Amino acid sequence: MTAPILRSLAELRTKTTEWHRAGDVIGVVPTMGALHEGHLSLAQAANDSCDRVIVTIFVNPKQFNNPEDLANYPRTEHEDAQKLAPYGVDAIYVPDPQEIYPDGFSTTVSVTGLTDMMEGPFRPGHFEGVATVVAKLFLQTQADRAYFGEKDYQQLLVVRRMARDLDIPIKVVGCPTVREPSGLAMSSRNLLLSPEGVKVASRMNEIMRRVAEKLAAGKDFEGLAQDAKSALLDTGFTEVEYIDLRCAETLESLPNASKPARLFVTAWADGVRLIDNIPVDPV
Repeated sequence: MTAPILRSLAELRTKTTEWHRAGDVIGVVPTMGALHEGHLSLAQAANDSCDRVIVTIFVNPKQFNNPEDLANYPRTEHEDAQKLAPYGVDAIYVPDPQEIYPDGFSTTVSVTGLTDMMEGPFRPGHFEGVATVVAKLFLQTQADRAYFGEKDYQQLLVVRRMARDLDIPIKVVGCPTVREPSGLAMSSRNLLLSPEGVKVASRMNEIMRRVAEKLAAGKDFEGLAQDAKSALLDTGFTEVEYIDLRCAETLESLPNASKPARLFVTAWADGVRLIDNIPVDPV
């Protein structure tokens, strides 16, 4: 049985007020739709630890710096609702744009520091759009816990900092990246890849894991980064935007794996921008 689709804040608040009165713990999974196994794993994680689960679907125009990307983003609401049916979701919140950005809306939430590197310079305004819409969704759903995938690790840390700084009473839970058997991180963008593009994209994780193994063995990152970039280009990637080793807690740049770290890569294949990251154990 599919969960009811709610389109207005009034409908949503009727549900959440009732649930809170009953003492239920509410979990929320914010998405932009086009759901895949990664999203569904978040719904499962929410269902495992919460009494009530809300999945939100909102293609947020404020986090797209390229209008073409916004226009091309897949919209599959009916299919998404069917996919969520086995996961104990209590409501699917698909707000009309006016519920999120009513006429005259003029507030932007900006998280400095964590957004100055990696995705920040390549996607101007992206994290402001994310922080703004997620703050609204946290407040609208009145959820106790929120679930985000570690694939967008920088976003996860930005959302955590935003909720902490604004005293929003919610626990932001990071969940492991779900991958294809090839190692390719599941992403809605994968739908845009041709069969040959999928083969190229699937090599990214293999190359990253080789780098992570050498970092864990004590090697410095600088030389490994150059080798990884060459390997990606030789594999068929057309552009490598960045390869970074960052502290897992602060995102400060690291010369080696002297503390818990994450290895980040963003590269283009088959006309699609792909991002991934993996943990690196400290030496």
